Amino acid sequence: MSLIGKEAPQFSCDALVKGHIRTVSLKDFAEKYKILFFYPLDFSFVCPTELHSFQDIYQAVQERNGEILGISVDSVYSHQAWLDKPKAEGGIQGITYPLLSDMTKSLSRQYGILNEDKGISYRGVFLLDKNNIVQVVQVNNLNLGRNIQEILRLLDALIFTEQHGEVCPANWLAGEEGLKQTQESVIDYFAHKPQV
Repeated sequence: MSLIGKEAPQFSCDALVKGHIRTVSLKDFAEKYKILFFYPLDFSFVCPTELHSFQDIYQAVQERNGEILGISVDSVYSHQAWLDKPKAEGGIQGITYPLLSDMTKSLSRQYGILNEDKGISYRGVFLLDKNNIVQVVQVNNLNLGRNIQEILRLLDALIFTEQHGEVCPANWLAGEEGLKQTQESVIDYFAHKPQV
């Protein structure tokens, strides 16, 4: 059952935030856009490439009044040990966004992305608006890394649609025009973008 268009499941769990262990909840990030991304395991292979790529967009997300939350079934102590390991050695040293611990697997179950056979999460991304309504859900299998720039593009598209009341066509990029929800707007779009 899809969470699209529904309020995101609330949660409260341990997290590593700026080097400190604390309890966080979705309410701690009220009035912000939120990118919740689930990843399978600390000290794995595809995961550090994704975590560093999320770090690459973190400042841009914050500039858009957003927050990134990384979530796995590992403990906060495992997160800390991985954070202490340099990038050149497969670690995630330098990551500054919160890393949440879903040891009970309750978040993964609530968000519908737990691989029950392996006891780990699929690569799920949930983009929430400022009211915690789920606007985007993407789920990849364990061996398929995500396009992190696409997630930033989707955040830009969400903000654009909220501000302008228009929709974003395929391959829309920040700074481009959107579409009004009329047939005339679509005809005009194709007249000016014949390559689509």
